[in-house]
Formats: sequence, structure tokens, C-alpha cells
Amino acid sequence: MKTLAIIAVLLLATGACAQDQSMPGMQMPETKKPATRRRQQPAPAKKPKPVPPQKDDMQGMDMGNHQPDEKKPMGGMDMEHMPGMQMNSLKALAPKDASVTHATMTLQEPEDPSHMTGSNLPAPDLLKDVAGRQAKTLANFLAMADKSNPTIAQANALVRRTSSQARQAGLYPNPTVGYQGEQIRGGSYGGGEHGAFIQQTIVLGGKLGLRRSIYDQQKHSDEIGVEEQTIRVHSDVTQSFYSALAAQALVNVRRRLLGVTLDAVETVHQLANVGQADAPDILQAEVEAEQAKIDLVRAQREFLRSYSELAATAGQLSAVVSPLTGDFENPPMVNVDQQVANIIANSPEVRRAQQEVTVAEARLKDARYAAIPDIQVKVGEQYNGEFVREYPNVSAGAQSFASAGINIPIWNRNQGNKEAASVEVERARQGVQRTQLALQHEAAPLAQSYETARFEADRYKTQLIPRAQRAYKLYLAKYQNMAQAYPQVLVSQRTLFQLQVSYLVALRETWKSAIALQDFTLSGGLNEPQSMGSSSTSVNFPGGSGGVE
Repeated sequence: MKTLAIIAVLLLATGACAQDQSMPGMQMPETKKPATRRRQQPAPAKKPKPVPPQKDDMQGMDMGNHQPDEKKPMGGMDMEHMPGMQMNSLKALAPKDASVTHATMTLQEPEDPSHMTGSNLPAPDLLKDVAGRQAKTLANFLAMADKSNPTIAQANALVRRTSSQARQAGLYPNPTVGYQGEQIRGGSYGGGEHGAFIQQTIVLGGKLGLRRSIYDQQKHSDEIGVEEQTIRVHSDVTQSFYSALAAQALVNVRRRLLGVTLDAVETVHQLANVGQADAPDILQAEVEAEQAKIDLVRAQREFLRSYSELAATAGQLSAVVSPLTGDFENPPMVNVDQQVANIIANSPEVRRAQQEVTVAEARLKDARYAAIPDIQVKVGEQYNGEFVREYPNVSAGAQSFASAGINIPIWNRNQGNKEAASVEVERARQGVQRTQLALQHEAAPLAQSYETARFEADRYKTQLIPRAQRAYKLYLAKYQNMAQAYPQVLVSQRTLFQLQVSYLVALRETWKSAIALQDFTLSGGLNEPQSMGSSSTSVNFPGGSGGVE
């Protein structure tokens, strides 16, 4: 017994010395195989035969081959160099073979070896083929969106449509050419007047220029709409990218947490073999391992979902999932007061509302000049077959004619349209104020969300995670010195990982709010862009008189 005690003390002293190494950043101490504290217990029961592999694995997916590739970590958030989130220590905590099962482990209760506590099926590695692909950056997806997102092309099409409408509205009315006959007589009398004429409407008051000006101003509004839609697309792509980057980082954390829980299961089984753990300890460790498998699969599914949304916003109907790389831990610093003021003053939505006032004023000016009448001019040449009285056998012959007319604005001076256009100007001016108030209403909560998330992320990084890491180290040292139960070490491990997950969530929310504020709260990168102008294709018909139909 003395020999055994001396050996145990030496082993514990060696483990304690290993724990005294300095810890830069967030490196957690490596998990040591616990020194077994042997007590007077009967010899452990003979291990039953290992559970044979299940025959009902998913078809086409060899679950036994789903081994995470430790040599090819996914890109994106560099967990190993993140202050407060270094993952070197997490790799140390994970088993060398970061599988979701241990081949030598038998799940059984020490009190009743015949009672299997459950199957030991691995969790599927849905991202096993992703790590080997080339990582993509935010710039890659923004370039895709500029090229492939259909809403940007639609916004540019609206500009071209309005430009064509402006050209059409300023075209002069076509002349009319026709035949004219008068005093037509037949039979032996003959005679009559036959000829051709040309008729032209002369537009007065500069109405064509005014009508074209309406569409020119509308074109400026649609050009602001292109800028607005581009910001919407870029905002959605950027937010989706960092959401996917957070999901990718969460997969890495969940994968390492699973390795920790599986090591804990193996450890508690070893403790049970020497009488240091019983059935509740084993069951609790196995429950946590199974929950870690569920969390890992959920995290992988969340990453796949986020990547699919990102690809769709970038205009890709189908995209091969690739790793993401980006500086996730350093969200932009935003002066929320200045940014909210900038949104209210310079948002494309505000500038577009202001441009709509200019469009309404152009319509009002056109309505005021619309009452100016146009001149109708008609000239022609005809042959008069009537005989001259002095010369009974000679007809009058060729003769010319001309006419001109103008509409007198007595009853209709376009009063109603002028009043309606004046009301539209007032409505557009109120629309500017409404837009500014709506943006303030939307930006104020975003500003508070940004400040809250940034504060949370900073506290997790500088306060909570370092304390949790220190607690874990102390619990582990106490356990190795036989002063603390092993379950408390597991609890401190779980707390540390949970804080790291919460840190990722806080960073994601910080990015989300910061991007929304920087992009004027615009979103809807796949919503169809709208134009405030008319979509009619019957502007100033060629057969009309120069008006807007």
C-alpha cells in the first residue's frame, strides 16, 4: 500500500507542475487522465463484449468514417488566434481522434454490467467535404451579387424605361396628310374641287419640354433607386455572410465540446472500473455526450442554412458549400448618434423622397401650362373643275387653300388638374418628413441593440471567459490533488464552452446591428425594386397632339 501511495503522489505532483505553465490568451490546460484514487473495492466486473455496429445506419453515409479532419480546420473565424477564444486549448481537450465514439468504450452500468445504457452511434459529420475546399471571403459574395442578383438589374431597367419615356414625351406631334374634295358633281355637269392637304399641330407654351422634364426628374429618382437597391443587396449579403461565419465558428466550438464530453465519458468509465464513479455518474456523462452530438448536428444544419441564404442573396441558385474566412472578432466601431443623424439626413430613401417633391413640382408646372392652346394649321393644293363664266369651256384649274385654328380656354383652363398637382406637391413634402421619422423609428432600436451586443461581447471576452477558464483550471488542479470531485471539473468545462457560444452570439448581433446602421437600415436584397413613376407605355402616342396620354 505504501508503494501505491508513493506512486500516486508522484503522478499528482507531475500533473500539478504541468498546470503551472503560463496561459497566453485563453489557452485552457490540457485535460489529464485523472489519477485513480484506488479504494477498497471488489474487483471490477468483467467487461461485456463490445456492442456490434448498428445495421440501420443512414444509407449512403458511412457513419464510422465521419471523422473530423483536424489538419484542415474550416476557414473564417480564427478561433486559435482570437483573444479570449484561443482554440489551441480546445484541441488539447478534444480526443486525438475527434470521432463521435470511442471503439474501446462499453456503455454499461457497473452495478449491473448486463444493463447497457444505450447505443453509441456517432453524430453525422455533414461538413466533412467542406474543409478541403477553397475558402471564400465577403468580397467574393459581393462580386457575385453585383453580377447575378436580379434586383440590381431590375433597378437599372427602371432607369432605362424612364429615360425612354422622357424621350417619347418630348417628341413633336406628327403631321397629318390627306385628301380633300368639295362640290363634287358627277354626270354631264362634272366640276368639283379635289386636292391634298397637310395639317400640323404647333405646340405652344413649351409644353413638350415641361412634359419631358417630368420624366427626366423621375429618371433621377430611379437612379437613386439603383443606389438604394445596391445598398439593400450589399447589406443583406454582408449580414448573411457574418451570420454564416458565426455559424461556422459555432460548429468548431460544438465539435470540440463533443470531443471533451466523449473524453469525459471515457474518463468516468475508467473511474467506475476502480470504484470512483457509479451508474448516475456514467449516465450523466453519457447524457451530456449525446446532447453534444445533437448540438453539433444542429450547428452544422444552421451553417448550411445560413450558407444557402447567403448564396441566394448573392444571386446563386445553387452553390457548393465552402469554408468562409473573415475577421469576425472585430466588428466595426459605430458612433451611433452620428450614424442615426446620417441616416435621417442622407439615406437613399430620404433623398428619393426629396426627389419625388421635385417630380411633383414638375407635374404642377406642366399642369399650369397645359391650358395654353395649340395652333392647328392646315394648308393644301386642289384642282377646281368649275367652268369659268367668261370662258364656258375652261375650268378654274389649280388653286390653294389654308386654314388655322386655336382652342380658346374659356370653360376648361385645366383648373382641376392644377389643383390636384398642387396637392401632390404637398403630399410629397410630407412624405419626406414621414420617411425621416420612419428611419429614426427604425434606427433608434438598432443603435441600442448595437451598444448592448458590443457591451456583451466585450464582457464575455475580457471578463467572463477568462474567469471561467481560471475556474476550470483550478477545479482541474484540485481534482488532481484529490480535493475536488470530477463532476465539478465537467461542470466548469461546460460553463466555459457555453460562455464561448454566448460570445459568438453576441459578436453576431454586434455585426448585424452595425451593418444595418452603416447601410441606412436598408434590407430586402431580393425584393423587387419599385419606381414612383408611371409604368405606362402609352406616353405621347404618335397620333396624339403632344400630350401625355
